[in-house]
Amino acid sequence: MFIDEVTVTVKAGDGGRGCMSFRREKFEPFGGPNGGDGGRGGDVVVEADENVSDLSAYRFRPRHQARNGEPGRGSDQHGKQGDSCVLKVPPGTLIADRETGHPVAEMMRHGDSVVLCKGGNGGWGNLRFKSSINRAPRQANDGQPGGEGVFHMVLKTIADVGLVGYPNAGKSSLMNLITKARPRTAAYPFTTLHPQVGVIEFPESHERVFLADIPGLIEGASENRGLGHRFLRHIERCHTLLLLIDMAATDQRVPADDYSTLLDELGKYSSELMEKPRLVAANKMDEEAASGHLADFRARHPGVDVLPISCLSEEGVPELKQLLLKAARARKAAEAAQAEAEAAETHSETPAT
Repeated sequence: MFIDEVTVTVKAGDGGRGCMSFRREKFEPFGGPNGGDGGRGGDVVVEADENVSDLSAYRFRPRHQARNGEPGRGSDQHGKQGDSCVLKVPPGTLIADRETGHPVAEMMRHGDSVVLCKGGNGGWGNLRFKSSINRAPRQANDGQPGGEGVFHMVLKTIADVGLVGYPNAGKSSLMNLITKARPRTAAYPFTTLHPQVGVIEFPESHERVFLADIPGLIEGASENRGLGHRFLRHIERCHTLLLLIDMAATDQRVPADDYSTLLDELGKYSSELMEKPRLVAANKMDEEAASGHLADFRARHPGVDVLPISCLSEEGVPELKQLLLKAARARKAAEAAQAEAEAAETHSETPAT
């Protein structure tokens, strides 16, 4: 079961109580206060981990709590700090406060982490209250309570290329052919019920391309028809979109109309999707009717550069892989330029000493 949306309730640990204690040893009946402080409560931390594929770990266990700090003890012994609770999520997870709806964090890269709730500070022991006028303080503080809250997590898949097409367009077959992912393939619609991310290996250059396959889109997907916009969000962070058009006209559809409908649904869902670089591949060119449909497609969309391919005969597949590699390199260059710009901005805002 692929889970890409959950709600979690979390609580940080409470701080431990400070200790009120006095030193009592032989020949030193008034040794003075020696009560230690309580330990700080553990934090609730969310960490992005590329080894986690979805949010299923929190579907049936939505409550998480960090450990409380230990109370202080005599002999100047401070309590142990409570262990933090670390929630691991896939890169691409958006976290928002459920009550206000405001975004809290966006986990984009492996290793990114954020503290959702801070643990409470430990209370002071009576040693802290000793002074020249209060030589034997009989007071100690309770620990502060840890923070708590309810948060909504939504996973948006991060990949170089997002694969978009109608049901039965051959998306799963293409994933099986060029990646090590093994999505289900069958001769009926919606065989892909959740997003799949495959890796295309290029051993000669030691490069990799991440390809995300989402369930097939139909007309009205932006209005949540079919599997709807629940899965459209998984291509929001893809640098390039690969539109796969079924040139065999499966289910009596017209390939040229399919292309227009896909663009229309993407634009209705988000105008930003229309600004992404696009590749168009004409699949099932091994079918008898494909040549005629391809000619009609080019006549109706003369400005679209379409690449004919066949997952059965592997026609055009090597050329498609090179185009995907070029798209991945463009994404890396864009990310490097953005990181350089952010570093330059941070450097310019740093005051000179």
